[in-house]
Amino acid sequence: MTKKNELTIRVRQIGSVIRREKRQALYLKSLGLSGIGTERELLVSHAVLELIKKVRHMVRIVQ
Repeated sequence: MTKKNELTIRVRQIGSVIRREKRQALYLKSLGLSGIGTERELLVSHAVLELIKKVRHMVRIVQ
């Protein structure tokens, strides 16, 4: 549960980690995404936004 004043972002994995750099698989894992179609609601922070930026070709913002 989040507080009212905390911003969240919902992210969905749309790409596979097969034939990708191992680093990118680790970025997805650290975002809590484990396979195509999985979604997570994350608190917006600089670290989360940077991770999303590094794997932007494999994720989509749902909101």
